[in-house]
Amino acid sequence: MRFPCLVMDHDDTVVNSTATLHYPSFVAYCEQYFPDYRCTLEEYIVKNFDPGVIPFFRDEVGMSEEQMLHEQDFWNTFVQSHVPSVYPGMREILRRHKAEGGKLCVVSHSYRDNILRDYRENGLPEPDLVFGWECPREKRKPNPWPLEQIMDTFGFSPSQLLVVDDLKPGYDMAKTAGVPFAAAGWANDIEVIRRFMQANCDWYFASVQSLHDFLYPLDDKEA
Repeated sequence: MRFPCLVMDHDDTVVNSTATLHYPSFVAYCEQYFPDYRCTLEEYIVKNFDPGVIPFFRDEVGMSEEQMLHEQDFWNTFVQSHVPSVYPGMREILRRHKAEGGKLCVVSHSYRDNILRDYRENGLPEPDLVFGWECPREKRKPNPWPLEQIMDTFGFSPSQLLVVDDLKPGYDMAKTAGVPFAAAGWANDIEVIRRFMQANCDWYFASVQSLHDFLYPLDDKEA
């Protein structure tokens, strides 16, 4: 097994959720509470990429701490009635990894309960550990704390983990912890994100199939 532990982001890495859940929820919230603020889906994705969701909401949209908590509740209510779809090919990767004895962990900015629901509803194997938005702010990615907890729990070294994520906070987390990082490029092909990931990450994968081929390079030789 190339990496005994896969550490997966959730949104736009395992499931297609920003365009179908998070952005529509954000637009609906702004229409009610920040009617003068507008941004496109691409702009929303780029701002979540860098500087990240909290600086984006605070400095760009102008939300106070109280308003960010209100938006969080609004978003979570919206998510309760919407289940995003898993990307084709991802189910096979995660099932195979678990079947071969690997550990599967999730580090995400979605809530743990919503992540577990999405895994169940999409027929994905249950993760061994999940670190979501319910973690204290100072322990969420890009803080390396989730990766440190994973390594402490299972006795892994940094090189035995692979973080797969589509955004910069995941990259920053992995880099700080000295963990290999693979950029998930299959959700969106946005030039500023793609250029950064290709220039800085250990690997950049434009498709789920390319991630599969990286994890299981012997498949073609054995066929």
